[in-house]
Amino acid sequence: MTAEFAVALPAIALVLAACLASVQLVGQQVRLTDAAADAARAFGRGESAAEAGAIADRVSGGATLAVAEDGVFVCVTLRAPGRGLLAPIELRAESCAVAGGH
Repeated sequence: MTAEFAVALPAIALVLAACLASVQLVGQQVRLTDAAADAARAFGRGESAAEAGAIADRVSGGATLAVAEDGVFVCVTLRAPGRGLLAPIELRAESCAVAGGH
């Protein structure tokens, strides 16, 4: 093993860890977006907040849920912290559906 390789190895490991953490963060964002869409559709069908929250929690894995209604649409916003090395990053997803299932 050369000295150059020994010096470069920690940097390579750090870049690899950052790449893997980024892929995990993107996957979590996709799940959060799906959960927001599912919860918005549930609210649009007229289901209770507990049922829609359970749907969002099951899909997203524990995000905080906020609901906004403007008469025609019901919009759901989910927020969750990142995981692993990128835990300080807050993820957010929003989705809207027609209220009342019209």
